[in-house]
Amino acid sequence: MVLDSTPTHLPRFAGRRALVRTARALLLLVLALALASPALAATAPATSLTLTTPYPSISIAPGSDASFTITVGVDAPARADLTLAGVPDGWDVQLTGGGHVVSAVLSNPDTPATVRLDVNVPATAAPNPYRITVTATSGSLRAELPIDVLVSTTAGGEVTMRTDFPSLRGAASATFTFNLTLRNDTAQDLTFGVNAQGDPGWTVTARPASQTQASAFQVNAGSSTGITVTADPPPNVAAGTYPILVTATAGERNVGGQLQVEITGSFSMDLTTPDGRLNANGPSGGTISRTLLIRNTGTAPMTNVTLSQTLPADWKVTYDPAGPIAAIAPEESVTVTALLTPANNAIAGDYVVTFRATGGAPSTTDSTDIRVTIETPLNWLVVGGGLIVLVLIGLGWVFQRYGRR
Repeated sequence: MVLDSTPTHLPRFAGRRALVRTARALLLLVLALALASPALAATAPATSLTLTTPYPSISIAPGSDASFTITVGVDAPARADLTLAGVPDGWDVQLTGGGHVVSAVLSNPDTPATVRLDVNVPATAAPNPYRITVTATSGSLRAELPIDVLVSTTAGGEVTMRTDFPSLRGAASATFTFNLTLRNDTAQDLTFGVNAQGDPGWTVTARPASQTQASAFQVNAGSSTGITVTADPPPNVAAGTYPILVTATAGERNVGGQLQVEITGSFSMDLTTPDGRLNANGPSGGTISRTLLIRNTGTAPMTNVTLSQTLPADWKVTYDPAGPIAAIAPEESVTVTALLTPANNAIAGDYVVTFRATGGAPSTTDSTDIRVTIETPLNWLVVGGGLIVLVLIGLGWVFQRYGRR
């Protein structure tokens, strides 16, 4: 009898090993799928695309700007291409992001991309409603966002410039300062430049009251700021009224106003003599004539000009013509003759007479001193000469009569 030496349990062990290998393979496959699922999820395409903005409809005035912040929403990271439609002719409309004009964004669910739609409405735009459509496409997805812009001449508010004192009055030597208020009642923050201009020769400046060196400044929506305008007249400016035009500009917006300065002129005079000599001479008790020259050296007419004087004791003076001078025009002059009568007992010598000219309102005065020399009268000279002659004759007779003894 021959016995088979092959183990009868081998097929059982072989089946177990195959089962273990199969289970191991399935486990590895499950682990691979688990590890691969995040990558698969990350590369999965977006299934939704949206465009949103907080204020899709606004009213705006012609010549104004508006901006809309647009959010591109997706449920998976995706690129979205952006286009505009319905832009009116002559309007400047563009999508910007990161400081550049853009036509596409890359958005994801955690941090959605945003772009800004900038709309510049020309000043010539007709008051009508307008619609601009922003479209986003990503693969087969598409989203549209209509933006409605109502152009109205009253919708945007207005910019005004006012002052409590539009007219100032003073002399030509003064500096005139105006305080104005610039108010922005629009819905936008506006950046202004301001300019002021006067007649040729005038020095006129305009600046923000709080910024002495600023050439441009911002006025927030619904607020106001002060503007200081100073004006210096040119030398020797004639009396009269002079306009000053002030203009504030922000883009297409202009607001202006007219101020005015009334120059009353400068008041000054000069009292002297036509030939410049400040002396006179004559006998006591007689009349000494001296011509005075009154010149208006200011820029305004000098009115009601009178002469007064300070005289030695018992002296008198009259003027020709008598009475006040009604008016002396700028750079014009008037002559007056002063007739001096020294005192009868005035001894020979020098005397000082002070003449004073005074103009009307505002009071202006100038004075000059005249040195008057009183001479010995001629009759006293004759008497004196006669006495000297008589003395000489007497002395001659004495020497002739008693000289021989």
